[in-house]
Parts: sequence; structure tokens; C-alpha cells
Amino acid sequence: MTGILQIINQLVSGAAGGNAAGRAAPMISLGNIGNSVAGIVGGGLGGQLLGLLGIGASTGGSPSLESIIASVLGGGVGGSVVMAIAGAVRKATSKK
Repeated sequence: MTGILQIINQLVSGAAGGNAAGRAAPMISLGNIGNSVAGIVGGGLGGQLLGLLGIGASTGGSPSLESIIASVLGGGVGGSVVMAIAGAVRKATSKK
């Protein structure tokens, strides 16, 4: 059950990170739904990448504070990065 909670935490943090990045850089914003979707994808990827590196991995039982913080930070940063990349690509391809 701990793994599912970490993934949900990463996805929600990714959506928040994607929306925050969209507000911080309105020129590459994808809109609320686009920012959220890109953030969710990035949150999942960022959190899983940190897990593969062994950062914030839960050792079983209840989640530790370290694993919760790592999930939130990994999800938020991953969501921001993927949203920024997707927004920049969309902006670059829409120019004529």
C-alpha cells in the first residue's frame, strides 16, 4: 500500500508542479489541463527516477518522512520540467 500512496503523491505533486511552471512561464503554458497532464506525466517519471536512484525509497511498513518529501519534490520538479519541455516544443512547432 505504501507504493501506491507514493505514486499518488508523485502524480498530484507533478500536476501542481506543472501548473506552477505554467503560471511562472505563461509564454510556454499549455493551459490548465495541458499543464496538469504534462505535470502528471513528469511527476510519475521524476518520482520513479528518484526511486531508481535509491533516493527516498521506502523500506517497507509505513512511509518515512524522507520518502514522502522525496516523492513530493521528485513529482513537483519532474512535472515542472516535462511541462516546460512540452510547452517549449509546442511553441517552437507552432511558429511559421
